[in-house]
Amino acid sequence: MRRKDYTIYNIVTALLEEAVLVAVVIWLLPQWGINIPIWGLVLMMVALGAYNFITYKLGKRALDRKPTASLEAMVGCSGEAATPLAPKGYVQVKGELWRALSTERNIDKGEEVVVVEIKKLTLLVAPLPNSSSEVSE
Repeated sequence: MRRKDYTIYNIVTALLEEAVLVAVVIWLLPQWGINIPIWGLVLMMVALGAYNFITYKLGKRALDRKPTASLEAMVGCSGEAATPLAPKGYVQVKGELWRALSTERNIDKGEEVVVVEIKKLTLLVAPLPNSSSEVSE
C-alpha cells in the first residue's frame, strides 16, 4: 500500500469510527436509558482520535521500515528460536522475527539455530551443532 493510500484509508476509517461512536451515544444508548452528556461524547471522540493517531504513526513507521538484510544474506546467519519449532514456529534472526521450519528435529524455545535455506518468506533452520540442547547419543 502506497503512503498516500495508507493515509487516506486511515483518515476515512477514523471518521467512520467517530461517526459510529456518535450514533451509538446519541441514538442507541438513550434507548436503554443511558444518557451521556455532550462533554462526555467530546471526551470519548478526542480519546478515539488520539488512539487512531498513535496507531497510524506506529503503523506508518512499521510499513516504512526497510528490512535489515536481503533474504539471500540470511543463509548462514544464526539466531534463536522464539517459539518451539515442532517443526514450525518462529525464530529471531538479526533482530527480526521470522516464520521458520526446522529441517532436522524439534527445536526448543531459546535454542540457537542457523539458517540453511529460504523458501518464500519461511526460513529453513537447523540447530547449531554446538548447541547445548542437542541430544547426545
